[in-house]
Amino acid sequence: MTLTATAPFQAPAALPFAALGEREWPLDCHCAGPVTDLLKNQGWDVVSDPDCNVHCSSPDQHVYVGFLPESPAAARGELWHIHGKGTNGTTGWHQSFGPDTPAQAVAGFLAALISSPSRYCTCI
Repeated sequence: MTLTATAPFQAPAALPFAALGEREWPLDCHCAGPVTDLLKNQGWDVVSDPDCNVHCSSPDQHVYVGFLPESPAAARGELWHIHGKGTNGTTGWHQSFGPDTPAQAVAGFLAALISSPSRYCTCI
C-alpha cells in the first residue's frame, strides 16, 4: 500500500497554550465531520448512504474508512472501521474505533497515515 501526503507533517514550533496541563483534550465529538473534512481535503471519495453511514476511499482505493453508526458492528462498539489493502488485494490490516473515541482522534490517526511518505517503516 502506498499513501502519499500532499504536505509533510509538521509539528507546531510552539504550543498555543502555556502547558499541557492547561490543554482541553477532545472528548465530545462523535460525528464524522472532522474525519470527512480531512479526507475530502486530501482528495478522498466520501459518500453517505441512506442509513446515515459514511464511506470513504483513498484516491488509490487502497484504504477504506467507514463511519458506520447504523451497522450491527456499532452495536458491538465499533463505530469507525479503517482497512488497508494488502499486496494481494485482501485486507492487509484494519483498525476500529468505538463510539467513545472523539472524531478528532480518528482524524489524527488518519493524518499520521497519510503523512507517511512510504509503506515501509524507517527502522527496516
